[in-house]
Amino acid sequence: MNDWKIKAKRLLKSAIIRRGISHKSLAIKLKQLGIEETKSSIDSKISRGTFSAAFLLQCLYVLDCKYIDLEVEYSSLNVAAEPIVEYQTVSKNG
Repeated sequence: MNDWKIKAKRLLKSAIIRRGISHKSLAIKLKQLGIEETKSSIDSKISRGTFSAAFLLQCLYVLDCKYIDLEVEYSSLNVAAEPIVEYQTVSKNG
């Protein structure tokens, strides 16, 4: 995935996470604006990082994102990066 798609994806994910809403809630907010999206379509677009600038702006609008400081956002876009987690296995016997 190219760098700009990753930045756009992380920017949108960060905005969603900071506001503490789900993709289902985002779909409901978009519907109130007259934009038909489902939780699944939002999941897919954000997961792939392939969405239009219009979709990004629509989401930021319904999330009540007033402004974006690109210098801050691009230097800290790891806010919504996938976590690196070490999993421990538990045996069935104990």
